[in-house]
Amino acid sequence: MLVIKPIDEKLKKKVIDFIIRNWGSPIMVSKGKVHSMDKLPGYVAIVNNDIKGLITYNIDNEECEIVSLDSLIENQGIGSKLLERVIHKAKEQECKRIWLITTNDNIRAIRFYQKRGFNMVALYVNAVQEARKIKPEIPLYGYDNIPILHEIEFEIKLDSSVETQF
Repeated sequence: MLVIKPIDEKLKKKVIDFIIRNWGSPIMVSKGKVHSMDKLPGYVAIVNNDIKGLITYNIDNEECEIVSLDSLIENQGIGSKLLERVIHKAKEQECKRIWLITTNDNIRAIRFYQKRGFNMVALYVNAVQEARKIKPEIPLYGYDNIPILHEIEFEIKLDSSVETQF
């Protein structure tokens, strides 16, 4: 049975282990900014006491950045449920937009976000080279052996007319 719950102190160690296992280190870099993953709020998807999904975010200046989203069980709605929680939280906090960065190799994420109403708003050419100076664990090649080179920014504007597509 799937349970979605906020990250709390009890879950923190499991979450950090999950992040290190899936992202190589406890930091994330987006648009040159370093995020310490152990300090970010988020939600976990738990199945049989194991974390099967995780979303982390950062709210600043009426904007909500999705820093990470992982689902170990694809096409079961875990990523969508986690994203719904963050959208709800961002609306509660009166954010004007939700945004995120993904890399050019992550075709699944690009498709996932576009299907849910996010728009591609910027391409940061060769930004991953700079990110590797901060986080050398970022691999040179990603999904389908595509070179990881660029950051792509997606956003969704939040107002009373926004209907997300889940």
